[in-house]
Amino acid sequence: MNIEKILSHCDHTLLAVDATWDDIKQICDDGMKYKTASVCIPAAYVKQASEYVCGKLAICTVIGFPNGYSTAEVKVFEAKNAAENGADEIDMVINVGYAKNGRFDEILSEIKAVKSACQGKILKVIIETCLLTDEEKIKMCEIVTESGADFIKTSTGFSKGGATREDIALFAKHIGPNVKMKAAGGIRSFEDAEDYLNLGCERLGTSAIVKLVKNQQVSGY
Repeated sequence: MNIEKILSHCDHTLLAVDATWDDIKQICDDGMKYKTASVCIPAAYVKQASEYVCGKLAICTVIGFPNGYSTAEVKVFEAKNAAENGADEIDMVINVGYAKNGRFDEILSEIKAVKSACQGKILKVIIETCLLTDEEKIKMCEIVTESGADFIKTSTGFSKGGATREDIALFAKHIGPNVKMKAAGGIRSFEDAEDYLNLGCERLGTSAIVKLVKNQQVSGY
């Protein structure tokens, strides 16, 4: 798989709490240069970044991030605000505690409400796989499929584990045809990226792949 194809599936990510506008501007520049699928950035920078890229790059942001325990009403406001500020894609975190308690109807209702607030923009649902049992992951595949969300996503990258090949294989068996997969957390090599894409992922959340391209001066750039 060539590097250009891998990059075209990457959500080039910077969600560090100390990210400055100069940092965000740099990943936007890199995203445009290397033709990544999007840049995934904090909500506070969405409007500025959207104006900066002028439609040349998709802007993704996160809501309910990273812990997921904001109320549904807060997540709905965040999604609406992000969409109005120019976000093209929104990655939301579920309430993991609700999943552990079996409160799946409430999770479904929340995802549906957030999807409506996204105003037609792409919605990815982060289920934080490292905190769930396989049974809970399978149930979340069913919930995300029913919700109308566009993607199921493994991880925030801020918990105790990230994407695994086993979780993506499990997703692939249990999601509906309307749902795509995003692996995030711990994707640090071209080999990792290629493996996840070969397993059926449409997107990869990573801060490393563009850095590898730049550091290794891959042919063609």
